Amino acid sequence: MSDRRLFDPGLQPERTELAWRRTSLAIGVGSLLALRVLPSIAPTAALQQILLAPGIVGVVFAMLLWGRARARHRRVSRALLDDRAADLPDARLLMALTVFVVGCGVVSAVILVVVSTV
Repeated sequence: MSDRRLFDPGLQPERTELAWRRTSLAIGVGSLLALRVLPSIAPTAALQQILLAPGIVGVVFAMLLWGRARARHRRVSRALLDDRAADLPDARLLMALTVFVVGCGVVSAVILVVVSTV
């Protein structure tokens, strides 16, 4: 009996992790830009403090997303190397990203309305 491996460890799991890394990097960069730009457009000091929240939440979310993607990559690679069926994509990760993106849209709309009326 030969010692065959089920997959090439550099293919699909690695590409998926890299895609999640790019996503978390884009969220992180956008959040850092929000930390820099949003307070400067606020007309009052109180609003400046409030407008720091979206950037901070985004940076924290990007770090969590990066960590979850790395953990998922290790879990799937281990399953494939052990010749077990890999689990389905992490639905919680996808749902969290969806909620975050929709939340960013809502927060952006609220910021535009508040800043334009003040």
